[in-house]
Amino acid sequence: MSDSKMLHGLEVAKHASRNSCWVIVNGRVYDVTDYLDKHPGGSQILLQYGGKDATSIYEPNHPRGTIEKGLPQSKHLGPVDPATIATIKKPQVTRDLDKTARIPLTHCVNLDDIERAAERIIPHAAWVYFHSAADDLRSLANNKDDWKKITLRPRIMRNVRRVNMQRTMLGQKSRLPFFIAPAARAKLVHDDGELCLARGAARAGIPYCPSTHSTVPHDEIAKVFNATTTSTDSGSNECGGVLWFQLYVAHEKSRTLELIKIARDNGYKALVITVDSPVVGKREEDERYRAELATASGDDTVLTEWYRPQTSDDGPPLRGHHSSTLNWDDLPWIREAWGKDTGPIVLKGIQCAEDAALAFEHGVEGIYLSNHGGRQVDDAPSGIRTLLEIRRFYPHLIGKMEIFLDGWVRRGTDIIKALCLGATGVSLGRPFMYSVAYGDEGVMKVIQLLSEEIETSMRNMGVNSLDQLNPSYVNSKILEMELPDHLRFGAQWPELKPKL
Repeated sequence: MSDSKMLHGLEVAKHASRNSCWVIVNGRVYDVTDYLDKHPGGSQILLQYGGKDATSIYEPNHPRGTIEKGLPQSKHLGPVDPATIATIKKPQVTRDLDKTARIPLTHCVNLDDIERAAERIIPHAAWVYFHSAADDLRSLANNKDDWKKITLRPRIMRNVRRVNMQRTMLGQKSRLPFFIAPAARAKLVHDDGELCLARGAARAGIPYCPSTHSTVPHDEIAKVFNATTTSTDSGSNECGGVLWFQLYVAHEKSRTLELIKIARDNGYKALVITVDSPVVGKREEDERYRAELATASGDDTVLTEWYRPQTSDDGPPLRGHHSSTLNWDDLPWIREAWGKDTGPIVLKGIQCAEDAALAFEHGVEGIYLSNHGGRQVDDAPSGIRTLLEIRRFYPHLIGKMEIFLDGWVRRGTDIIKALCLGATGVSLGRPFMYSVAYGDEGVMKVIQLLSEEIETSMRNMGVNSLDQLNPSYVNSKILEMELPDHLRFGAQWPELKPKL
């Protein structure tokens, strides 16, 4: 359609159904009908804005140029006459929370304080997205509770005047033994979005792993990260931080190859493949809020789209926003596209010892133990529990491959416990997303609090270097529960023999 002819708003408004869905973004009209089932956020939100101006919901959730690049030119329908577009009042859902007093960062002395402070200033829609977890929240509870089941065994009478908190992760030196986990939609809480995280990681000299669904383009993240690293005095330890790329394997192989090329072209040093999301978990806090919004907007019909089952053998399954066919046989072509000299490959979302062993047999350089922040399947094990399972049944893996984990890491002592048990490093997601509400200052506050706690804990544990930490510094009660029969009795497992 020629740009010389403007579309009338009334014409656009006619296209608000699954059969024909148009949206307006920044004064231009796009036909997203064929994209409904491919949208990572589900078709429901597109249909909710069908025939309307979606700019206000689009911009905080997508990198610039996403819709222009994601849709073929034939779906770019041209400009719309702004005088013919009705102003849309965004539906609101109120909540009872005293937000009159913004909590200063100086009043935050731990990461729980950061969360409470952020809740007062983060828009409710963003809060629900970050805060939600699967079903009855038992996976989330496992993440919280399992740290308490590991106790420390400090040593005394040691010279701890100086301590070294450096850690080498995936071949790169880091000033601290933790990194910023992949999490999306940071622009929901700050205009700079993921750039706040990139600058913070660069200044602190730690890794940052942006999500596939970053709301800032990955090339822009790399540019800002590198510029900040260059301008920051990294000192004699040569720890300038590093970028890793989190990959959601897409339905289409061509899209996955495109994402890998973006990571390679922009100098990302590791490929972190998320393997625990064949479908998106049932996050009821998020879904309840969607329902409340739909009711507030007066259109409950779009809710059925979120629960729409698979309609054909070739179509995506229920909640299937990423590849649901990803399997071990896909690793060779992914590795070939990434390149053997580009950097290591890590599998994120390992939740049992057998899969850790399979990852080792398939030659991946690292595994990332995670239940996706409790957001995928309920009653899943915490990352620290899976690490202990590996230690018990496949101890030969410790030291043979790098092991990372996440899951409600909130204290420096949590990080110490993980390192004692064989983790290479740990990551944090939600605390950093909450901190973005305070911009660069918030991100640096989280890093500062954790750094201080690790340093203090190391001295009180009687160690000068993180490399001195080992299992003798901890007691664990996690594995006293009944274990899977094939592990508990040493039975043969179809693909692997447990190393008892």
